[in-house]
Amino acid sequence: MKESQNSDQPISQAPSRMADTAKPHAEIVDDTEKGVNQDFDASRENNAVGYKEYVEGRDVEYSDQEMKRLRWKLDLVILPMFLITQALQFMDKTSLNYANLFGYQKALGLKGQQFGYLSAMVYAGYFFGQYPCGWLIGRYPAQKVMAISIFLWGLTVIIMTQCRNYSSALAVRFIMGVFEAAVTPGLTLMTGFWYTRREIPLRQCIWYSSLGWGGIVGSYISMGVSKLPVNMKPERWELIFFILGGATCLWAFVVWLLLPDNPANARFLSQREKLIAVKRVAGNDMGIKNKSFDKSQIKLGFLDPKTILIFISVFAAAIPNGVVNSFSTIIIRDMGFSTTMTTQLKSVGDAVQIVSLLISGAIILNVPNSRLLTATVANILCTVAAACMAYLPRSNTWGRLVCFWLVNSQSVGFTVSLTTISSNMAGYTHRSLASALVFTAYCWGNFAGPFVVKPSQAPRYEGATIGLLVGYAIKFSCHLALLIYMFLSNRHRNKTYGPPNKEASHEAGMRDQTEFENKDFRYVL
Repeated sequence: MKESQNSDQPISQAPSRMADTAKPHAEIVDDTEKGVNQDFDASRENNAVGYKEYVEGRDVEYSDQEMKRLRWKLDLVILPMFLITQALQFMDKTSLNYANLFGYQKALGLKGQQFGYLSAMVYAGYFFGQYPCGWLIGRYPAQKVMAISIFLWGLTVIIMTQCRNYSSALAVRFIMGVFEAAVTPGLTLMTGFWYTRREIPLRQCIWYSSLGWGGIVGSYISMGVSKLPVNMKPERWELIFFILGGATCLWAFVVWLLLPDNPANARFLSQREKLIAVKRVAGNDMGIKNKSFDKSQIKLGFLDPKTILIFISVFAAAIPNGVVNSFSTIIIRDMGFSTTMTTQLKSVGDAVQIVSLLISGAIILNVPNSRLLTATVANILCTVAAACMAYLPRSNTWGRLVCFWLVNSQSVGFTVSLTTISSNMAGYTHRSLASALVFTAYCWGNFAGPFVVKPSQAPRYEGATIGLLVGYAIKFSCHLALLIYMFLSNRHRNKTYGPPNKEASHEAGMRDQTEFENKDFRYVL
């Protein structure tokens, strides 16, 4: 997959650029030689992470070969750490799914919908934890916030082994969600710290494919545990928590020591490479991050049409996501497969998720302005798969199973939603608030998901399959509306202001202007 130095050209954008005096620029940018405006005082400059390096490296020239070498270093250091962190978070969050195969409900004496509440409670904690975590990641070194969060949630996974009744397990699951809240929103924001708008979708698809990798690893851990004696001590379901929680706690130290906060203080980069890395990201027109909380961007975060559409789409898709994450092993087992075969068959669905994300990321990388179109195709696929699950006859076990595997392609649409935040929303407070709102939808959708799975409907689970169908159909509609909105916005800006001035737009982004303030900003689709 070949990558060039140039980023996506927003659709409807004219290829040439008018003279600086022929059109309005971002309000904060003067037409001085360097684009420096004296009203950007020392305090604001200090809060704008990477601005000093941006000014220092503004005239730095670099070759394609030098840029490729830098990007390769980022991919070797940053990307694996993001992927492993996300994989551990997913395995820990869905550890109940595996423990449930080894008598977890019986051990705790769970009745009725209590297992559903346990599965969902982590998302309630996630909701309450994400707002302070988003602020902490902006205000303090992101890797330190992330490492502390990782260690504490790993500890709560281990503590699950000591919970012998429903109420204590419910409380620990809630606390686990609070600590896990830093991860996916944080990694979404941090991807924009390191990569250009063109590079973000593939990288985000790669690290988000860790859900599939985590599912495969978790399945084979479960398969190994299933071969141990039934009456062993610790019990087999306890062993699941010990293994996953212990690995997570150890990983926290790796993140603390090795993951940099941003390109400006990355120890594995030379000074010249830091300047180039910051200059690359400045081309996103969104800056890196800002330590101050801009109150003027709060209202924008709530009223931005992009945020509203993504909020609705994520909530609708998160309901079936909660079904797949928490009940996939039960649904497959109730099709008539053994415990060992269930774990193996579940891993096929995880592989489908990985392949669909990597293919989509490659398409988006090589076909300009194809993000939402790619998501639309994936949305159609998972909607059709959900419909087949709902209406294929019960006797068609393998047909329904294949459709259940294909439902995992829904991750493409969710990942594209995240790239819209990291690629098309400028102003760090605006971007972090939009991320928090979107993950609020994610939390409550996943919270609701387990309750559409009714044991009385086994093995067809009609309510769950209808929930999948409706949720994916709504997501499809929202992504289509988002595509139309951003296309029309680009066309309106080109007609009103003319072609964008790239230098002025880069400067505006580094100074934390939003895309609504920066008239040279254009959306990538």
